[in-house]
Amino acid sequence: MPNLEINNTFTRSSNTYRLVVTNDDTFEEVFAVRFSRRSVYIGLSISFIILVGLTIALIAFTPLKYYIPGYGSKESRTSYQLLKIKTDSLEQSIQYKDMYLEGLKRVLNDNNPNQLDTLPLQITNGKQSTD
Repeated sequence: MPNLEINNTFTRSSNTYRLVVTNDDTFEEVFAVRFSRRSVYIGLSISFIILVGLTIALIAFTPLKYYIPGYGSKESRTSYQLLKIKTDSLEQSIQYKDMYLEGLKRVLNDNNPNQLDTLPLQITNGKQSTD
């Protein structure tokens, strides 16, 4: 593995390079740019920071934030909770009515349930004293 010196790395980052775009037919120079490794790194870093900042600003200051799951106003959350409570109570009442109708159908079809609501009475045949 080659041994890189710290000073050599820093000097290479400050070396200047030139990017030239030429016309292939006339060999005329159309565009030329001078840059170094350090300037490319700084330019890309600034571009990334600006892109992230613009994305955050776009989401934070526009209605796009309401499309993010879990984000919303307090009113929408409270209305959602109220709707959930009403739905649960409606499901429970439907379940109770279904159970009632099943019991009513069994009684009307003469299919008496095996388990009775009341306890059987134990009646003895002997006389009881009235002391």
